Amino acid sequence: MKIYMARGTYDFLKKIEEKHSDENMVTMQNTESALLIHETAGTSIFKEPRSYEVIDSAGVFTDAGFAVLNNIPVTDEGRPLFEHRFKNRAGLIENEPGFAAIRVLRPLESNTYIILTLWRDEKSFKNWQNSKAYEKAHEKRGTESGIDKTPNIFSSPSYATQFYIPEEE
Repeated sequence: MKIYMARGTYDFLKKIEEKHSDENMVTMQNTESALLIHETAGTSIFKEPRSYEVIDSAGVFTDAGFAVLNNIPVTDEGRPLFEHRFKNRAGLIENEPGFAAIRVLRPLESNTYIILTLWRDEKSFKNWQNSKAYEKAHEKRGTESGIDKTPNIFSSPSYATQFYIPEEE
């Protein structure tokens, strides 16, 4: 399975999504930009998308109103360890109220992995961040056994972007 992403204006991207209503797509926006995500086993409908391979997934795009993309630049030598950690994650997030989907995305043209989580709403995401399950999922962060302390894994700091997914009218 692959995920393709394209940026543009919300109205332009929404028209693409509507034109390809038989595809698994979601259009989202924040104050700076809009993003269209296309998940498919086939080829992209975009001319020059950002392309990713899905290496772990759970849930579906439907009923999502809020998206968080954790962008994590990983060195070439760090890829195997990084992927191993995510392929063997506890999977606690899937049981959280308001959880819709997660996709762990391997970049096909860059070094930045994306951990995409979709939520019913922003409140559900915030509740996850304040939950015991979140603490458990991130308990090694900042410790000697945490992946963030392993040398030569990350090529630059990670960052998160958040988007709202407007309800269908």
